[in-house]
Amino acid sequence: MTFKRLAFTLAIATALATPAFAANLKIGIGEDPDALDPDQSRTFVGEVVFASMCDKLVNIKPDLTIIPQLATSWNWSADATILTLELRKGVTFQDGTPFNAAAVIANIKRSQTLPESSRKSELSSVDKVTANGDYEVAFHLKSPDSTLLATLAARPGAMKSPTAFGKGSAADFANNPVCVGPYKFKSRVAQDRILLQKDPNYWDAKDFHFDAITYLPIPDPTVRLANLRAGDLDMIERVAPTDAKSVQSDAKLTYAQSPGLGYNGITINIANGADAKASPLAANKLIRQAFDLSIDRDAINQVVFEGMFTPGNQSASPKSPWYDGDDPVRARDIDKAKALLKQAGVSSVDFTLSVINDPQSQQLAQVIQSMVAESGFNMKIRASEFGTLLASQTSGDYQADLIGWSGYVDPDANLYQFAVCGGSLNDTKYCNPDVDKLLNAARGSTDPAVRKKNYDAARAVLAQDEDIVYLYAPTWIWAMNKKITGFTPYPDGLIRLVGVAED
Repeated sequence: MTFKRLAFTLAIATALATPAFAANLKIGIGEDPDALDPDQSRTFVGEVVFASMCDKLVNIKPDLTIIPQLATSWNWSADATILTLELRKGVTFQDGTPFNAAAVIANIKRSQTLPESSRKSELSSVDKVTANGDYEVAFHLKSPDSTLLATLAARPGAMKSPTAFGKGSAADFANNPVCVGPYKFKSRVAQDRILLQKDPNYWDAKDFHFDAITYLPIPDPTVRLANLRAGDLDMIERVAPTDAKSVQSDAKLTYAQSPGLGYNGITINIANGADAKASPLAANKLIRQAFDLSIDRDAINQVVFEGMFTPGNQSASPKSPWYDGDDPVRARDIDKAKALLKQAGVSSVDFTLSVINDPQSQQLAQVIQSMVAESGFNMKIRASEFGTLLASQTSGDYQADLIGWSGYVDPDANLYQFAVCGGSLNDTKYCNPDVDKLLNAARGSTDPAVRKKNYDAARAVLAQDEDIVYLYAPTWIWAMNKKITGFTPYPDGLIRLVGVAED
């Protein structure tokens, strides 16, 4: 640990050696992001960086109300098939390219057609985007989509410079991203740091008070906290629940938390390549149901998370209005799990669970390993860096992954792209036309009661098929130096630096 700490301190010293970074806010994050491109990105920490670098067409308030950002107002056509946005004038991208209707059209087209894009499912309802002048765009939909505005408050709504992404490959853009945002990309050293520098030409620059931001990936939450206490960091995200009381009692630190919108669970490879064909979990849903029944979610919450998280069994948290209360978290039932295995024609199951190589994830995996062994599951644990795990999941090089989703405002974004046939984040390759029909019906209605009825019906099917075994809804926990003021916690877990300053 001493060597890691020394290396980290030297990295900070190097970052601060440049005079331009005199007022530098240093933020410790839990992993190294994947591609720094809102179209390609899949990681939560990537979104943490984008929150300071890439404005979206609309944004959210802490109460999840959708508010203007690069779009100043909007309206729907009477038949809910056209969404018209008025755009902010006098805005430029960080390379000087004008932000206007043509730029929005180019962005949405890229999100829908870029081979590497992970945003295709989120924008699948959009037929085309047209310009009604230089500062007004119209989204023409194939059919009504009540989720679209909330979608534009997430990565699909992040605006990138058409000049920049038109110059080279998708990888080129990710290595030198250009957006509209308070801070522009300066440099990146993989697994070490990402540096952003303030853009003086940003349309709302007066409300951002640091010259530069440095994001430092430190997977171990204990090490992140130690570096915060040592003064090598100014702020950290995802404080371990076991450290929450210690942070709250530390007079030199400020503590903040918010219930999350997402979930953590076990994603099971159903039909994604050779690993699925060889996996007993993929072979029979009865085996997956037995695995689920072998897990005690309440015990996990107490043992691993100090009771601070919320045990869950759906993509929606039990605290969400979208949660199906008719199917609450079931109690652990080893006898029934064994009976299901017997019905499936097996008495024991060997498989490998891939996990992130941080202490909390490995502890959680070990607890699950002990629990499921009582039913006959011989579970091996394979740990890797988060980016490696995610790449392996995408390519199908896994049997089951312990992984989560940070969550968005609308329930569609937490389910649709993972569950529909060919969904852009459907790494299990699960496909059930009945689920597709129900989720598309939920998208197409503006009536919350009709939407919930369809989500509940889809969830009932998914609960039987179980390509994702949901475990809990996390609580976001931040800590920062007492000198940092103005921070507001958001349920999506992102760090928004508007109004944040140092006394």
